[in-house]
Amino acid sequence: MKLGRLGRRGPDVPDEVASVLGDRARVVLSVARDERTTAHLVATTTHVYAVLAGAVVLERPWHMVDTGSWDDQSRRLTVQWVDRAPASVWEIELPSTFPQVLRERVQATVVLSDEVDLGAKRRARVVVRKDLETQALLGQTILGRGVRSTDPGVREETRAALDRLREQVGLD
Repeated sequence: MKLGRLGRRGPDVPDEVASVLGDRARVVLSVARDERTTAHLVATTTHVYAVLAGAVVLERPWHMVDTGSWDDQSRRLTVQWVDRAPASVWEIELPSTFPQVLRERVQATVVLSDEVDLGAKRRARVVVRKDLETQALLGQTILGRGVRSTDPGVREETRAALDRLREQVGLD
């Protein structure tokens, strides 16, 4: 496998991955391989990509990651998405910096967050995050398990909490 470089610094990127990503990946921070699918995972300063069989099969900005969890035993990295898209589960070949880079990039997007108690053990999170590509600040509401936006009071309470955060960062 021939290796190339994307950007001015960073890890070596397989040529077939570099040619597919082109200019979309200016600075690569980490590259890993998913043992289950053989996809190459590429972490850049602004996005996470999965490239498989000469095609980009996943392209998501970091602010769309809700949570990530790493299991040392299985080497599985599970990523939950803010928009409730199906979780991505990758079995990472070791050694790899990919899990740490994912954590750092996601943390870099969080400007301010708060948890909203909706009663009866129901919760939501409101977050002001930064789009690392445009530097724009965005408000996000992430509903907890069993919470629906149509439940009584949910929209009003989460909107009020998000408005408070937006005001604190000067968005309103």
